Formats: sequence, C-alpha cells, structure tokens
Amino acid sequence: MKNPDIKKMFETIAEGYDFQNRFLSLRVDTYWRKKMVENIRDDINGTVLDVATGTAEVALEIVRQRPGLKVLGIDFSANMLKIGREKVKKKGFEDKIHLFLGDALKIPFKEFQFDVLTIAFGIRNIKEREEALREFYTVLKPGGQLIIMEFGLPNTPLIGHLYQFYFNRILPWLGNTISRTGYAYTYLANSVHKFPLPEDFVGMIEKAGFREVKIKKLTFGTALLFIARKST
Repeated sequence: MKNPDIKKMFETIAEGYDFQNRFLSLRVDTYWRKKMVENIRDDINGTVLDVATGTAEVALEIVRQRPGLKVLGIDFSANMLKIGREKVKKKGFEDKIHLFLGDALKIPFKEFQFDVLTIAFGIRNIKEREEALREFYTVLKPGGQLIIMEFGLPNTPLIGHLYQFYFNRILPWLGNTISRTGYAYTYLANSVHKFPLPEDFVGMIEKAGFREVKIKKLTFGTALLFIARKST
C-alpha cells in the first residue's frame, strides 16, 4: 500500500487496537466479525486468505467457526502482526493460522491458491482499490468467494442522525484520546465518508471480474458485507 502515513498510524496504535475497537463499538465489532465468517459458503473447504489481518481477529473467528479451514493472513504492519501471532499462539491455533508481512497490492502467494478471501475494514485504507480487487481476483481459485466488510452510513432518519453525531463528533474525540494519536479516529471518520457509495463499490467489484455480488447490512447499515464469487 502506497501510503506510509496510514502504515505509521497502525504501527502506533497496534498495542491498544483491540481494546479500542471493543470499547468504541460497545463490542459490536465482535458480532460483525461473527456474521462475516458465517457468510463463508458451507461448501468451501481449504484455505482462506485474510487481507489486512491486523491482530488476527477475523482469522481467529474463522477457525473457531470453521475448524476445517486454514487461514493465511497478511498485513503491512509488523506491530499488528506481532500481537496477532501472540494471540494465535495463546489460543493454540498455530497449526491453522499463519501470519505474514505483506502488501494487498502485491500478495506474496501464487495465483488461484485460495478458496476464500476476506478483508475487514481494510479496503477503505487502500487508495488503489481497483488494483487491489484485481489482485484479490487473481489469487482466488475459480469459483472462490470474496467477502469484504466495511463501515457504512445508515440512511434511515433517526438512526442516521444519531449515528452521524456519534461517528462525526464523539468517536474522533474519544478515539483520539484513548489511542493517544490525535488523528487516528479523525482519519477513520473522514475515510468512511470518502469511501464509495455501496452501489458504486459493487460496480468496482464487478469490474474486477467478480460475479453474484451481494450487499448485506449489519446493525442498521453501520457495517456492510460485500459478498461475491469468482467466475468458474
């Protein structure tokens, strides 16, 4: 990823990242990850690539729900991966989860290798999204599944107004205070607003070659799942 500022930000907040997510989302983030993994197709066996794996939260949820799957995770933050590896070791999943330093634009694995590719709250941080989606398509096996989770902005009047107030006013101040960065959660709010509209992002996924693209809303649309299939 060609943005060293974002990389530096994640290196800085890695130590408290999991706590911050739990606290600021009131633990809703754990529910979102569970729902994400529940959408892995029942017929899939084999290997999952978790891009922007961070502290391995999605990878751990995958092997908890689907013990027959193996997970390779990549992330550009060495500090995040260090914490992820410690968690994997503590849970006893070292035979099922393997984490690597890597770039979403230059995935360090062979083409047609993975049955599923997941990325949670990571595609928003990649400036070259179309390039990343093409890379995702390349490393998936024919018929493989893509699951992307990203923040959404609810459009129902009451929920939308309440969420926007929290997301734009409370979250940046509280998150920046807890993370002691002064900017990490301001960046989060800004990046969510700059992310393409769901229907436009679906178009980008289809342009990369994926088919059967679906959107699933979680928690009134505050998080979105984009689920697609690679052509056979």
